Parts: sequence; C-alpha cells; structure tokens
Amino acid sequence: MLIETIFVHRFSHGTMPLRTIFKNCAYYWGFSAWLAYYINHPLYTPPSYGELQVNYALVLFVMCELGNFSIHWTLNNLRGDGSKSRKFPVPTKNPFTWLFFFVSCPNYTYELGAWVSFSVMTQCLPVALYTLLGFIQMTIWARGKHRAYSREFKNYPSLRVAIIPLIL
Repeated sequence: MLIETIFVHRFSHGTMPLRTIFKNCAYYWGFSAWLAYYINHPLYTPPSYGELQVNYALVLFVMCELGNFSIHWTLNNLRGDGSKSRKFPVPTKNPFTWLFFFVSCPNYTYELGAWVSFSVMTQCLPVALYTLLGFIQMTIWARGKHRAYSREFKNYPSLRVAIIPLIL
C-alpha cells in the first residue's frame, strides 16, 4: 500500500492531496489490525476445504496483484516524457492490461479480485465485510472516472463499463 501510495499516486500534483496519505494509511492500517485480530485469534477456524481452498485462492490473489501492478504501471506511463496531453488508457501487449477492453478502471477490478480471493483464502467474515466496503468505495471511484473519460474523450470505447466487465 505504501509503495503504491508513493510511486503511483501523485500527491500534490493534481491527482490527490497530500493529506489523503494519512487518511489512507489510517484506513488501511486500522482495517489490517482488525482483520489480523480475527485471522490470528486462537479460536480462528481454518477454511472448510483446507489447503486446497487456500492454495487456489492464493493463486488467484497473486494473479490479481500482478494485474493490479500491470495496470498501475500502464497508468503511470500514460503520459510518457512529461507530456501534458491527456489520453485514456488502452490495452498493451501485457495480457493483464486486456481488461481495458472492458472496464475503465481495471486496477479496481483486480483489487476487488485480490480481496475476494483473500476472503476465500481466510474464510473470515470481517475480511468479507471489508471486501464489500472496499467494493462499494471502489465502484464509486470507478464510476466517476468512467463518466469523466466518457465526457472528455469523444472516441472513448462504448463497450467499457466502470469496474465489472459487461455488468457495472
């Protein structure tokens, strides 16, 4: 989270105010402490399907994290060489960026996938609640970004939706 905050979000450069870093850290660290309490509690019950469930969810989690990194890398390189021209993101040769064919904010899609897989991996109700709250917030952000892209770019792909391919 801190690496993303430092290298992806451009604080005080027009995309996010610097004070937001403190709010983000409090939110993520607070929830992390709450989730860690339940996951590490002596009465924690392992997932119903044991290691099989954990391993499949872990593979999905890693894939979603790689996808999220790929999207952030693509977004970070969108303006190359200090250009001031604005353009919308498009898929690259990297298969993880192909979600740009369907959604405006695949970074949120991948983040949601990572949290869903973590919820499955831990089979812990507070993790699922956190995932739901995160999904609601990311949907709000994704819809706003999608609307902004649609208004700003006349040639914006009409097939794209905000966060969930072909649905939302």
